[in-house]
Amino acid sequence: MINLIYNEWIKLVRKKRFYVVGLIVILFIGMFAYAQLVQERNAEERFGADAAWEEQLEEEIGSLESRLEDAEIPEGFAENFAVQIEQQRVYLEEGVNPNETGAAMFLRMFLDNSGDLFIPLLVVVVTADLVSSERSSGTIKMLLTRPVKRWRILLSKYLTMVLSVSLIVLFISFVSVVIAGSLFGFGGWTQPIITDFSLSSAEVTMIPHWQYILTAAGLTWFAAVAVGSLTFLLSVLLKGTAAVMGFMLAALISGTILSVFVSNWETAKYLFMVNLNLTNYLSGQPPPVEGMTLLFSIGVLFVWGALATLLAFRRFQTMDML
Repeated sequence: MINLIYNEWIKLVRKKRFYVVGLIVILFIGMFAYAQLVQERNAEERFGADAAWEEQLEEEIGSLESRLEDAEIPEGFAENFAVQIEQQRVYLEEGVNPNETGAAMFLRMFLDNSGDLFIPLLVVVVTADLVSSERSSGTIKMLLTRPVKRWRILLSKYLTMVLSVSLIVLFISFVSVVIAGSLFGFGGWTQPIITDFSLSSAEVTMIPHWQYILTAAGLTWFAAVAVGSLTFLLSVLLKGTAAVMGFMLAALISGTILSVFVSNWETAKYLFMVNLNLTNYLSGQPPPVEGMTLLFSIGVLFVWGALATLLAFRRFQTMDML
């Protein structure tokens, strides 16, 4: 099995797409970090370099409240704004600066905002052709002529997918720390952050940034593996890599849109793409559909991923490769 995984990994890293994804990660994180730097400079110009963070937080609360008063604002956005206002007030009461500059703060924000679309898209691009490309080129026949059972061959490809997902999450974390650290400093890992907003400051839960980041990275990895499992199933069922990518890209993008507008669609909570942003539960954001919890979303993703994996192995076992 180790040799099979090694063989699959060599084939993966030899593709130009693998390095293009790495370049996209560096460029995207660099742009995000630069935007954060520009935002901080604008805040310094408005409030002054020595202004207290409380003043900036009060300004943000006032801006959110003015946007909340707009009668034409959609219900989903209004709920998000209301929660953000309550969170900012809790931070003021607890004396915790949620925007403390540093590599830890940047990595936390990036993980919170990339787990439902950016990272899953990278996973799709890297893993979409694990099986489909070999079917279309015919090299899968060569693998099946070896004295190795089909399920072992497919398992090696699936484990390669899991390894690639792990590498993507680790690479994103590493690049984020390096770029953000060079711009904002490498500190902030012990800075507390509130993770349980109960509308009462006496009941909030505060943990250090490093603990939040480890939890967020684990949840992001889990969601990415679920997406990878679904992509893996399509790679077994379809010969064309473009078709696999197109289907998954459409599903992920539609999920981002649905997450904003499905508050009244009860059954939408069982769709995998609505449950991808697990870090929202850590940051205290309201779920897309009322009643959804972290354990519920993890369960939905686990069921989707497990079913996709079982169907992929069952189909591969009986598929005619001639």
